[in-house]
Amino acid sequence: MRQMQAWTLTTAAVLNVFVLLSGFVTVDVLRSQPPMADAYPATLAKDTPDAASSDAAPVDPNQLADKLDDPMSDIELGEGLTGYVADAASGESLFDKNGGEGVTPASTTKLVTAVAALRSLGPDEHLHTRVVRSGDTLTLVGGGDPTLSSTGPGGYPSLASMTELAQRTADSLDGSGTDTVTLAYDDSLYSGPPLAPSWKPNYVTGGSVAPVHALMVNEGYGDDGYPVDDPPRQAAEEFARQLEDAGVDVSGDPSSEKAPEDAERVARVASPEISALVEKMLLESNNNIAEALVRHVARSEGESPSFGGGSTAISGVMSDLDVSGVDVADGSGLSVDNNISPEALVDVLAAALDSQNPELQTVPSSLPTAHFTGTLDGRYAPDSPTEEGAGVVRAKTGTLSEVSALAGTINDADGRLLLFAFIANDPLASGSRLDRLASAVATCGCS
Repeated sequence: MRQMQAWTLTTAAVLNVFVLLSGFVTVDVLRSQPPMADAYPATLAKDTPDAASSDAAPVDPNQLADKLDDPMSDIELGEGLTGYVADAASGESLFDKNGGEGVTPASTTKLVTAVAALRSLGPDEHLHTRVVRSGDTLTLVGGGDPTLSSTGPGGYPSLASMTELAQRTADSLDGSGTDTVTLAYDDSLYSGPPLAPSWKPNYVTGGSVAPVHALMVNEGYGDDGYPVDDPPRQAAEEFARQLEDAGVDVSGDPSSEKAPEDAERVARVASPEISALVEKMLLESNNNIAEALVRHVARSEGESPSFGGGSTAISGVMSDLDVSGVDVADGSGLSVDNNISPEALVDVLAAALDSQNPELQTVPSSLPTAHFTGTLDGRYAPDSPTEEGAGVVRAKTGTLSEVSALAGTINDADGRLLLFAFIANDPLASGSRLDRLASAVATCGCS
């Protein structure tokens, strides 16, 4: 087993927790409506002890094991359960149930995607959607921003607006002598198939993910809340309507064409910063953002922007961070071919908390907070067996058929910051069972 290094913690990364007061509940393979920007203020769900404080006594591994013994027996997951808990300040392994074993991690894969994106691209980078011109032909060029919105940029994060792009285009054309344009669209930034071979067909038909394209609007969803068959064409048709509304006459239907290399730049809009996309991805377990980010990581690392190229690029970034035990087939965690150990997820979290990696601070601050935000909103309810974890457990969830996962941070009863990952590959796997384990860790005054 790989010996974990001691980490210097960035306390701000632990304290900076955002609470989504408007409320939403999303799961990893279910989607009910088109994605929209969410407006919410920043606040603390619950007072948080100083993660780096030396006043909190170290945890006794034997006491922690005893604390977990009863809930592990109650949830009846047996050998289907793997888990790993470590001390955030020292890196000491505190609990290990086959923690080095690679298993199907579901959407906890997004922790890997998040760290890789922030490491490779940087937290301040943007993704751009452009319009270029050659003669009387405008070409809408996809830049791999899945959050491009057909409406205004309001809310948080402030999404790139197709309405604004159309108006900027109209302003640029004003006075040029061009009365009518034809519209083309360029979706060539990515390569390879838009769907992973290991994805189940109902992932798309059920609305969990859209076909992966570099050009899409509203994440490739239609008004009914489900993915459209051809996201690039949908985006182009929407842009044509927006151009008409902005006073530009568009002749005919949009055509799929690669933009000429010598085309004149007309207008562009920028996505939120990568850090904001990562936050949205982790809070919502947003599969479309995850698949976009992994392709941008691939491009940044010199690989093809495809499922295969993303896998190779992720491996390289993990190696750079000295994290082993990660083998991914996609960025979202929908693939059952993903293979990650609980210990590797803890190592990824440790890297994100390390003050030597300030670009990764978005990850711990964006984890859903038990009972308050994101995919943990609605769990750890009052008067439930897991209520003690509310506001204390901060974790990425993962859900597939016969797979449940939970990985994140916990401040125990003594105020000690612990890193954990529990994954169940079992017919009985459920989030509520893993919540029992996380709550047990949270109530442990195990020094």
